[in-house]
Amino acid sequence: MRSDTPGGGDRPTSQPITPAAPASFGLVQAWWGDGKGKTTAALGMGLRAVGHGYRVHLLQFMKGGADSVEAVRGEYNAIASLDGFSYENLGHYGWHALNDGSDDANHERQARAGLERTRELFDAIDERSLKEALEPDGPPENGVHMLILDELLYVAERGLLDQQTVIELIEDKPANLELVLTGGHERPAFLEGYVDLLSNVAKNTHPFDDGRRARRGTEY
Repeated sequence: MRSDTPGGGDRPTSQPITPAAPASFGLVQAWWGDGKGKTTAALGMGLRAVGHGYRVHLLQFMKGGADSVEAVRGEYNAIASLDGFSYENLGHYGWHALNDGSDDANHERQARAGLERTRELFDAIDERSLKEALEPDGPPENGVHMLILDELLYVAERGLLDQQTVIELIEDKPANLELVLTGGHERPAFLEGYVDLLSNVAKNTHPFDDGRRARRGTEY
């Protein structure tokens, strides 16, 4: 006898993925903190959404490559093999204000480019209903159900974009778009009242503290 619950008491199993539309998207989530796992959490939600047939796009700020890691991203390789998930990177090589040889002015220009790209996607998304199934292999300009702005909060923390700009971006979000923001070590108090979920990924211990470098398959 099946129970009177959404899952009917059945054990979850994998099922074929068919394009679908979410029934209750439209919230804003923000993940910050000095611990490892902010981007990882966002990518995990993206993977889950794709598994339900929803369209997801990842737009990365800041992460344009660095001398400390190889020129490969495990998440890019995985996303490229998934229908319904796409990505683009508008970061500048190196890291802002770390004296690594990169030009801080270029970091600011790339941050602005990321902002403009986000607004382009907002404008495109407004043109069609987010309550409809979307082509999984279509460009993000054709619409997405979830947009992940990775490291945007770090951009604001570094002053490459001001906090009010981030607030205005949230206010301009299409109503049914699920917006996910990540990044930053400092509490983004300016987001209070503007986001539906604010999670702190706190560090207790980290391999980096012992001088261990980023590892393929865990950090990139």
